[in-house]
Amino acid sequence: MPSSPSVAHDPMGHALLDFHHGHASATLTVHSNVAEDEPLPASYLFRTLWEMPELERTALEACQGRVLDVGAGAGAHALELQQRGYTVKALDVSPGAVQVMQQRGVQQVACHDLFDPILHNDQPYDTILMLMNGLGLVGTLDGLEKFLVHARGLLAPGGQILATSADIAYLYEDEEGALVLNLNGPYYGEVEYRMSYKEETGAPFHWLFADASILQDYAEAAGYTVEFLDHDEQDQYLVRLTLL
Repeated sequence: MPSSPSVAHDPMGHALLDFHHGHASATLTVHSNVAEDEPLPASYLFRTLWEMPELERTALEACQGRVLDVGAGAGAHALELQQRGYTVKALDVSPGAVQVMQQRGVQQVACHDLFDPILHNDQPYDTILMLMNGLGLVGTLDGLEKFLVHARGLLAPGGQILATSADIAYLYEDEEGALVLNLNGPYYGEVEYRMSYKEETGAPFHWLFADASILQDYAEAAGYTVEFLDHDEQDQYLVRLTLL
């Protein structure tokens, strides 16, 4: 991979590059089919250890061996793990994010999709790290099933996946607190997003929010043991999936 991949249609990457080069107010807008538009300050992707939520700090403490940091953004987690002496490969589909990580000193960076078969050429990983609701990168329940098979070929024996996700059922509650779901439609945790920055809007992409019980069902069916390590008041949780 060239040391400076070209940045094409990449709102996330442009926002991160602008912030990294001194534009402190650089802010993305997150559009979804389940909620109002929300701002995402680029600065959040550059947070230090003590600015990270407790779930993320717990996940970093649980890392082992060689780490694949998936959806690495500006490299906040990869840099912290490097500082602790871990060998880390940071993965992101955003060419701009890859440039930022290289400029910030992340030693191993790759611009690949999570499912890119080229990852199977790597030495096996002891930990696959998926933070910031990072399990969502699988996109859908079908994608989760596919990923759990794919990850078996990336992990060393006894390797682990450390991932955060959330139950977003609360978005579908009526005024009395009862769930209003279309049982004939897609799983309620399958969300469509777009990112925009300045005048640029990215392509739509799917993101999965998996409730804990459905994740456990899928993971156990794929041959993993499931351990929920932590959760917070926003219905987010940290899970460890370990190869049997």
